[in-house]
Amino acid sequence: MGLLKTGINEIIATSAFNAAPMGIHLRDKEATMFLFPGSHTAENVVRDGWIVANIIHDPVMYVKTAFDDLPRDAFVEEPVSGRLMYRLRDAEAWIAFTTQFERNTAGVLKVHLTKEKEIIEGVAVHPVNRGFNSIIDATVHATRFRENKDPELKRLIEYHADLVRKCGGKKEMEALDLLMQYISY
Repeated sequence: MGLLKTGINEIIATSAFNAAPMGIHLRDKEATMFLFPGSHTAENVVRDGWIVANIIHDPVMYVKTAFDDLPRDAFVEEPVSGRLMYRLRDAEAWIAFTTQFERNTAGVLKVHLTKEKEIIEGVAVHPVNRGFNSIIDATVHATRFRENKDPELKRLIEYHADLVRKCGGKKEMEALDLLMQYISY
């Protein structure tokens, strides 16, 4: 499917002027994502019928979009299939999708994604960096920890924070500091 690979692809999804880290599941050439009812992303996707997957390699952006809103100038308007969609200005690549809801079970909306447009804005090679990967994992745990203060999630955040400190570079350290501020460590 072009830029996406089989498995869960971590991207920053944009809908209207909203951005949030998400996973797009690609299995058997079918792309889906799971949204939580009541979130800004879910409300926008239900209302507008589209989402844009932004491929970006900035750990700070993953943390910021997990916990905060971006200013409107962080977005670029793109005409896609007769409608206006919004992507991140700093995306290295992006994929515009129309959406169709498959089911709503256990409080989660399963969304089928149909690719409408795929653009590579810039080409860069990003070697595997365990610090970057651990920021992604720590951010996922932190969004849940902030809601329920589960000690097991705190332990997982600390585990990934140690990996960031050991393996990350300057941007990963900046992202970790920001993450810790958001969860009030």
